[in-house]
Amino acid sequence: MSSLPSKKKRISNNQDAEPHRTSQEAVDTYLATVQIFGGLISEVRELSKKKPDATLNKGKVRIINRVLTDLQIVLDREPEKKFLDLLDDEELPQTSDAVLIMVQYETALSAFPDRYRKYVQTGTDEYGRPVRALFWITDDFDFDNP
Repeated sequence: MSSLPSKKKRISNNQDAEPHRTSQEAVDTYLATVQIFGGLISEVRELSKKKPDATLNKGKVRIINRVLTDLQIVLDREPEKKFLDLLDDEELPQTSDAVLIMVQYETALSAFPDRYRKYVQTGTDEYGRPVRALFWITDDFDFDNP
């Protein structure tokens, strides 16, 4: 009986491991669009509750897709990217279908700050206790000089 190495990945809980990094463009776009997206998905959910089989008009699809396109920039490096589609502006979606697509973005967006914002020690207070601040960890972030 041969002993083959396991193909399972080991998950490390090493706190000193290099954290995930994103681009400054992704952070800026996230900050500019996340609240707009929240408002849109809330409105589409309300429409879906009232009339789940109603079809969105081209204007609504265009507005939603403009925000989703920006969010695709934010989520470009994320593993969830492969699940993120735009709404079909040729075969206009029903409100319930739009909610389904938008929930995938919502889920991916909720992981973004957890993945890329970290508390970093910036010094010590007058009692020698560490002072920490929350930073976005971007490609050019320097842990030695936050």
